Amino acid sequence: MSLAAALSIATGGLANIDRQLALVSQNVANANTPGYAAEVGSQQALTESGIGMGVRTGATTRLTDAALQAQTQQQAASVAELTTRQTALQAIDAVQGTPGQGNDLPSLVGALGNSFSDLLNQPDNQTAQSAVVGAAQTLVRGIAAIGDAYTTQRNAAQANLGTEVTAANQALGDIGRLSDRIVALKSTGQSTADLENQRDAAVGTLSGLLSVKTQVSGNGDLLVMTESGLTLPTRGTDGPFALAPANLAPQSSYGSGTVPGLTLGGQDVTNQVRGGQMGANIALRDTTLPTYQATLDEFAQSLASRFSAQGLTLFSDGSGTVPSGGGSPAQNGYVGFAATIQVDPAVVANPSLVRDGTQAVADNPAGASAFTPNPATGPAGFTTLIARVLTFALGTNAQAGVAQPTPNLGGLGPDGTFKLPFGAPRALADFAGSLVGAQAQDSATATATLQTEAAVQTSLTGKLTAETGVNMDREMASIVALQNAYGINARVIAAAQSMWTQLLSAVAG
Repeated sequence: MSLAAALSIATGGLANIDRQLALVSQNVANANTPGYAAEVGSQQALTESGIGMGVRTGATTRLTDAALQAQTQQQAASVAELTTRQTALQAIDAVQGTPGQGNDLPSLVGALGNSFSDLLNQPDNQTAQSAVVGAAQTLVRGIAAIGDAYTTQRNAAQANLGTEVTAANQALGDIGRLSDRIVALKSTGQSTADLENQRDAAVGTLSGLLSVKTQVSGNGDLLVMTESGLTLPTRGTDGPFALAPANLAPQSSYGSGTVPGLTLGGQDVTNQVRGGQMGANIALRDTTLPTYQATLDEFAQSLASRFSAQGLTLFSDGSGTVPSGGGSPAQNGYVGFAATIQVDPAVVANPSLVRDGTQAVADNPAGASAFTPNPATGPAGFTTLIARVLTFALGTNAQAGVAQPTPNLGGLGPDGTFKLPFGAPRALADFAGSLVGAQAQDSATATATLQTEAAVQTSLTGKLTAETGVNMDREMASIVALQNAYGINARVIAAAQSMWTQLLSAVAG
């Protein structure tokens, strides 16, 4: 072998070592980067007539496990969905109050009943009469606070969904731009490992926003689909997803068209996007929180109508009337009533009405019995109304032997698509307890499920990292091997340089 050939082989070896060292350095620098797949260099020995002619550096590849990576991405969507749901429901929990501490809805109903019990023993006591009005006002504030929390969280879900749409469009655009470069490089046989890692990071971002599946095509392009089978476009100047801004009220609903839909390329896909933060916020905005609102409206209407049926309009809407039921949909006349319910202004102005009553009641064989209010000149010890409230308005019967009408179980909300998440409680305290209990159970379930799914995510992520991530022991071993190879090639070059010097000296002599 000539000196020139030996020098060329050694020089090529050093160049290859430099590239391998740069690759190790990149791997080490990204050892803690989530989802980063370790990159592996390749080289091929060159021979001619059985004689070694150096080394050729090949394309860089990645350590990959497509099935495990897909599982990890799906799990990320599940955890993001549950985290978003848990955050919203815990905000509701904070407003619901602590059971048994006097600030929760069942306790407020109980406090109202206690104030009537106190009044029964001293019906002419103005302080006791005012205490009833005060307990009613506290209950109304509690109902309003819960309703406000629902509306606040719905609007938060709407706003968050708008932010997530922007992020999803950005991720899809990044995937498309990276895919274009990957396709171009693959067509010329060049390495695309770095770009594939960057594209996987963009897919990871998208997976936190909604549940997606991906498929790599033969030319290196990436097909992105939702769990429902929608193909998500990754190319285009404008983002494929769009959502109009909106300020939601209790009466707003997706079904009635008063809540904007999520569109993809101009087509409404609201019900086809699941998982991730976007799926969670759609469910919260359009199903979970409207169901809560409808349940609270049903409670508020039951509260007001049962008192009114006994002869005391203690609760009314902003116009001073008790909204009637029997509409179509079921809550047509009182959607959002929980946000406007108040202690009737006439009672606030004249607390003695909680003893005397506000209106006469005709006998109803299917409801309350007849009642005549205590006239202004009537007895100060009048207890008929108070007894009716304690026995019937707050009880399970409308009159002796006649059960209270059950709340509407279905056909609830602005478009009649929701239903109570529990049975048919007849007593107001039971209704309040079921309402709070069902929603607290939703929150507890979300928290428990999140803990389980987060543990699964940690396990999958750890397994993926172990199989495809950066192994520091492996990288350190590579460095040692590359250093040894560097030394060997350097000695070859030094020997060749010495021989060239001696040759030139001999020729010159």
